[in-house]
Amino acid sequence: MKKIMMSVGVTTLLIASACDADETIVSNGGEGDTPEADVNPDEEVEPEEVIEAQGTEVVNIGYSGPLSGAAAFYGDNTLSGLSVAVNEVNKAGGFEVGGEMYSFNLVSLDDQYLPNEAGVNARRLSQEYDTPIVYIPHSGGIYASQVFNEDEQFMIGAYSSEPDLTDQGNDLTWRIPPTYDLYARPFSEYAMERFGNQLAMLPPSTQYGMDWAEELGPLWEEMGGEIVYDGSIDFSRETDFFTTITNALSDDPDVLFVGGSSEPTAQVMQQARELGFEGGFIVMDQAKIDEIERIIGEGSEEVIEGAVGVPPLIYDVHDGNQIFIDDYQEEIGREPGSEAGYHYLSIMILKEAMIAAGTVEDATEIMASLNDGLNNVPSEQLVYRVTDIDELGGMNTELRFSYVEDGEILIVDPE
Repeated sequence: MKKIMMSVGVTTLLIASACDADETIVSNGGEGDTPEADVNPDEEVEPEEVIEAQGTEVVNIGYSGPLSGAAAFYGDNTLSGLSVAVNEVNKAGGFEVGGEMYSFNLVSLDDQYLPNEAGVNARRLSQEYDTPIVYIPHSGGIYASQVFNEDEQFMIGAYSSEPDLTDQGNDLTWRIPPTYDLYARPFSEYAMERFGNQLAMLPPSTQYGMDWAEELGPLWEEMGGEIVYDGSIDFSRETDFFTTITNALSDDPDVLFVGGSSEPTAQVMQQARELGFEGGFIVMDQAKIDEIERIIGEGSEEVIEGAVGVPPLIYDVHDGNQIFIDDYQEEIGREPGSEAGYHYLSIMILKEAMIAAGTVEDATEIMASLNDGLNNVPSEQLVYRVTDIDELGGMNTELRFSYVEDGEILIVDPE
């Protein structure tokens, strides 16, 4: 750690390979207000500037995610939540642990959504920057880093809803969002009751998409439904889904299961409507209904009607997230999504966990103090209603979901 007497930006390393990374100090924030649908996927995204508190010891927070390529703006959404939280902590003068004042600094590495690059990045962040935690927003990179993070004593801030990430017993993995298996039943109940029991499966052909389908398919049949089409879409290779969707609609399904990132999911849903589909959509938690609405633009109400998915943050405003939503819009220039919200909250929990543990370096002690950290986060910073962080390292929230009825996105609390 070092004393810092000036304001500096996020340290970001945009890498082509592990051995030739160039380090860049970002002096200006990213555009922030560029809609995802208008983005060139080959462009690099610069993370937002972070201000560090003067006269404090600095704790480096690691991040490995997609900052270039097709998933760059997903990466920016996750990293922006961290930067807003770090700015808030540092503008307040930092925080005290063991009689010493500390501030946070973000060190980010581009992994282009590649698991092997994420693993290399995580090791580099731990070894070169002494990061007690490395945030990784994709399951492949998380799995790659779990091979060695316990030996090298750093926490993984795992932004993925894959249940297996914590089920395999890695003692230093902190899963931040709830697991997707919590959504399968309420999503299915809503879609089946409103539209019928014939389901066509069109998940992305990723491991995450296949895992989601393996959870949903048997449950749908157990509930008395029928799967009339069982396919998938490779978004990395396909740009027009007309043939696949035509095949999926050939047996007249009542409901389509779709997902992936919001932009291609919006395209799938829109093409399904253009082909005459009038049923509902079960939307994987990676895609966000409000983002799909913005991507489609004019006529979106007809496309998203009957969709069921995770609740958009801006449609679920309460005392715990109003300040964050306002600050994010002012600082970043767009509405925050769940990726930003969860990452913001995680920094607030991490800060309080370090205070409770009495250390900013010992990952094991910090991990053991996460629940204490959660309990000490001020109510106005509780962006989500988190109930606890379980013994496996999974953060659990109150189950809520959203659906679209008469063109309006509504939030529901299942009984």
